[in-house]
Amino acid sequence: MSQDGNGVDLEKSLGYLLKEASSALRAAMEDVLRPLGMNVTRYSCLELLAQRPGLSNSDLARGVFVTRQSMNVLLQTLEREGLVTRPAEAPVGKALPTRLTPLGERSLEQASAAVRSVEIRMLSGMTEDEQSVAFRLLRSMVLSLRS
Repeated sequence: MSQDGNGVDLEKSLGYLLKEASSALRAAMEDVLRPLGMNVTRYSCLELLAQRPGLSNSDLARGVFVTRQSMNVLLQTLEREGLVTRPAEAPVGKALPTRLTPLGERSLEQASAAVRSVEIRMLSGMTEDEQSVAFRLLRSMVLSLRS
């Protein structure tokens, strides 16, 4: 029996298994994104901008789970590389709305295809019904913890 110092059986710990699955997913995503000059944080930022154009630095940082400072550095890099654009001055308040450029959209397309291949591989051992159940259960867990 695998136990930590507190006597928790890690083989039966759902939280531990979810963390292990999350780590394996992230590693597999990093492997397919690296040849594209991308990583999970960069991909997540571009994906979020595609879904919600005009997000601010703070909104993006929250959505990608990084600090505002880290997101600002990433956005400066993405802007320098021509993947995103931000106005020189905020149209309203202090937030600079960020948008993907056509180059950013093409880059995201390649990255999304690579990430999708990882998701397909991850689910390959499950039937469609099992996949539906897994999605429903994971959504339920998230909702339970957020309420």
